[in-house]
Amino acid sequence: MKRRAWANFPFHPGKWPFFYGWMILIWGSLGIIMSIPGQTMGVSVFTDSLLGSLHISRDELSFAYMLGTIGSSFMLPWAGRLYDRLGVRPTAVAAAVGLGLILIWLSNIDSLLSGWIATQATSAIVITLFVTFLLLRFFGQGVLTIVSRNMMIQWFDRRRGFATGFSSVFVSLAFSISPLFLFTLIEAYTWEGAWMVMALLVGLLFPVVIIVFFRNRPEDSGLLPDGRSPGEEVATSAKKKKILFPVIKEFNAAEAIRNFPFWVFALMMAMQALYFTGFTFHVMSVFAEAGLPDTMAITIFQPVAIIAVVVTLVASSVSDHIPLKYLLYFKGGGACLGILGVIFLGTTSWGYYLIIIGNGFMTGLYSVLATVTWPRYYGRAHLGAISGQAMMMIVFGSALGPMLFSRSLSYFGTYNVSGWLCFAVYFILTIMAFWADNPQKVLAERQG
Repeated sequence: MKRRAWANFPFHPGKWPFFYGWMILIWGSLGIIMSIPGQTMGVSVFTDSLLGSLHISRDELSFAYMLGTIGSSFMLPWAGRLYDRLGVRPTAVAAAVGLGLILIWLSNIDSLLSGWIATQATSAIVITLFVTFLLLRFFGQGVLTIVSRNMMIQWFDRRRGFATGFSSVFVSLAFSISPLFLFTLIEAYTWEGAWMVMALLVGLLFPVVIIVFFRNRPEDSGLLPDGRSPGEEVATSAKKKKILFPVIKEFNAAEAIRNFPFWVFALMMAMQALYFTGFTFHVMSVFAEAGLPDTMAITIFQPVAIIAVVVTLVASSVSDHIPLKYLLYFKGGGACLGILGVIFLGTTSWGYYLIIIGNGFMTGLYSVLATVTWPRYYGRAHLGAISGQAMMMIVFGSALGPMLFSRSLSYFGTYNVSGWLCFAVYFILTIMAFWADNPQKVLAERQG
């Protein structure tokens, strides 16, 4: 009862001029965009500044980032269960404020650690960075992303893929321009000032948006997903009664993680996090090692985003009508192309374009699959806990990426070793996708 009363504050979504789910797409997309400071895309632009100010090596920074991200990943299942219990607004506000406070800390980290920097207390600096990255990744990449995406999922059912496709387009565009935006912000206000500006936006202004406009589930306000009215009868004609992907069973988290398709989808997304985080975190170094300028490294995300947007629009539209494992095939193939581009970046002219095409397909399909898969395969009842388990694996993968790429360069003098390893794992997962059938379909076939 309390949640239902809170759902209609400060206004009733049912009194909005049109179905409020379309507004939820806007606010949920904004929530994911606000997580950028906690994403590798947002951290990578500050990497060289941190190395220069803290006087630590690239391996040491990558090690702290890896440990912090791994630590945050183990906290995400708990955060998912908390989201199921408390709802979207309390969880999102806590994540936004927490992210803002960590950004304030980061904006002053060189002065706060000046004593250790002067005495070259590298271990103490690395441990401090570990805790900092743990909280940064937990609040940003983890909680704020989970609650924003799950909120959008809750408001759509049969048109989920189509609706959230629009969100994915704006998120992809925002992520693609974020490195250039942050680079410009650093030039205008220094790297410390850039982090402070983001802290004010995320930690002070955005919680107001969350309180006013975020909503948990349409049912809490007497509405139904997709904008159907509560009194609307279920269609009686055979044509209208037909649901392509019915949810027969509401899986809990324990049941979901015992299901083979869960591991295929989650590992494919985790592998993308590993590869793309490693590439993004060291993007300027990757291009420098290939003999290419920093400007090419910073601007490569824009053409990637253009392809990702097109792929997202197409995939989100067809995802409501085809088995999701088909999209997984294209996602794996795109990833393999992008990785080959990284491997041959310094030796062939087409390596650069393979990165753009492959990463574009990979990231465009990720946006769709991360949104549509869990509710279609396992239902909405335990969405927070299930998506929290998947996000734990994704964040864990993102933790290993920067360290894997860094070690590859340190020990072998090239990023190619890490590239071939990522290629091999992606290829195997793409083969495994052939058996990643919807468990709801399997149940329906068993029931006759």
